Amino acid sequence: MRALAKTKPGPGLELIDAPEPTPGPGEVKIRVERAGLCGTDLHLEGWDEWAEGAMNLPQIIGHEFYGEVVELGEGVESRGDLTVGQKVSGEGHVVCGVCRNCRAGARHLCRNTIGVGVNRDGAFADYVVIPAENAWVQPDWVDADLGALFDPLGNAVHTTLKFPLAAEDVLVTGAGPIGVMAVAVAQAVGARYVVATDLSDERLELAKAAGADRVVNVSEQEIREVFSELGMKEGFDVCLEMSGAGPAVRGAIDVMNHGGRIAMLGLPGQGYEIDWGKVITHMLTLQGIYGREMFETWYKMTQLLQDNEQLVTAVRSVITHRFAAEDWQEAFEVARSGQCGKVLLDWS
Repeated sequence: MRALAKTKPGPGLELIDAPEPTPGPGEVKIRVERAGLCGTDLHLEGWDEWAEGAMNLPQIIGHEFYGEVVELGEGVESRGDLTVGQKVSGEGHVVCGVCRNCRAGARHLCRNTIGVGVNRDGAFADYVVIPAENAWVQPDWVDADLGALFDPLGNAVHTTLKFPLAAEDVLVTGAGPIGVMAVAVAQAVGARYVVATDLSDERLELAKAAGADRVVNVSEQEIREVFSELGMKEGFDVCLEMSGAGPAVRGAIDVMNHGGRIAMLGLPGQGYEIDWGKVITHMLTLQGIYGREMFETWYKMTQLLQDNEQLVTAVRSVITHRFAAEDWQEAFEVARSGQCGKVLLDWS
């Protein structure tokens, strides 16, 4: 089968002919139709310090995908809720099931998590094998493009719903694909105003199209300038921090209302300083967010999208580029440029 893999240390990937995987007990084999590029994949392709410590080579990468179940491993048949021919998306975090958090139902906090496409072979291939419990069966109204977005959409939904947003003023820092989807979700659950910030006008246009009431290029404008435009007097109630950039975090802290809450999904490339005195005296809450709640976030994603054509359209709008699997190099170049939304690879 075709597979995009890291075969040796150093920058780069190779499209190779790999053996088709066989599902073990409790696993399913999926024919991949669509897969999305993620920042994680760029790190792995570029072979930075994190990637070097995370991977066991050779390794097929990719973890955002949608496809069709083609084979069930031993023991899966007896469950009855997963059958050959069903279309599924995949949860990319494989957990141990026996640690304290897993047994308490908080699997997203498992200390022993293994990443599909990072620590085990992933979905940039014709076929991928994952645990059956990681396969999310999709309803008929979810097509391949939308299904491939469920992993990053889950990050957006997990972050956005961490704090109550109804009638609140919300700041989204970072208008990448997840930030843009967070804008759409915040509007869908009843935020009063949603303001998105970034350094890229192209990405801010995507945020505006997804429903942002105002967008701010912070290289040209102060966030506070939107206060008078929107009739805000006391600052933002909630911030969804998607950028991982120190200046964005510090800027958000400066414009939060006292008692404001910041949900932090963006991973910093390097450490950064923030004004802890302001965090304390303004009684701000900083909440780290990672991945998706398994599987509560998946239920919420499906229910939010069902019969909400406006939200579905907004989520789809983050897709700006599609490439055949053989054109993966061009796809990675576009994704790395930052002048794009979500980039998809077609494996059908």
